[in-house]
Amino acid sequence: MITVHHLNQSRSHRILWLLEELSLPYEVVYYQREKSMLAPPSLKRIHPLGKAPIVTDDGLTLAESGAIIDYLEARYDSAHLFSPADGLSDSGVRYRYWLHYAEGSLMPLLVMKLIFGMLGKPPVPLLARPLGAAVGKGVQRQYVDPQLATHRQYIEDHLTLYPWFAGEQFTAADIQMSFPMEGLVSRFGAEGFPKIQAFVSKIQSRPAYLRAKAREENK
Repeated sequence: MITVHHLNQSRSHRILWLLEELSLPYEVVYYQREKSMLAPPSLKRIHPLGKAPIVTDDGLTLAESGAIIDYLEARYDSAHLFSPADGLSDSGVRYRYWLHYAEGSLMPLLVMKLIFGMLGKPPVPLLARPLGAAVGKGVQRQYVDPQLATHRQYIEDHLTLYPWFAGEQFTAADIQMSFPMEGLVSRFGAEGFPKIQAFVSKIQSRPAYLRAKAREENK
């Protein structure tokens, strides 16, 4: 039985969603963040880094969303329902690119945006908050926000050409891209980016997405 070690407010939803799309049975072990917003130490008993998602399956323990998706696709999707059959085709190359772009290029910017936005707030010491806020705003204004604007336009242009990230077929690359795409929309809105908004609306209406949300919320 596949087990997903799921941390609240984390990227685990994507793995639950893929398992729902694949109609695979799985169990969920739930973990709650501490007041520091870090994962509890108990997750380190499953994987040394102590970060979710973590999947255990048939004696294997695997972390990193992209690696987990690769594994699940290779082992359980022989019909290539959610990945191109030809990995060297145009769609196959696009699939692999966006599968890795999500965490390799886009998420670091969103994480930087979050961290620099917190420099003027607790747990930063009270006396250091004004300086922290000024530094954070400066870095966001000069670097993070312009980079995110470039990426948003890049994604919008791509989705103008294709309905899904790999092309005509919904794939696990769309699942992998869902977390940063939802982050873009929630933080910056989608005004002027109709393709990004349409993508987020499409994925959030998929039955498997909704079933995964219910499992994520332990319902």
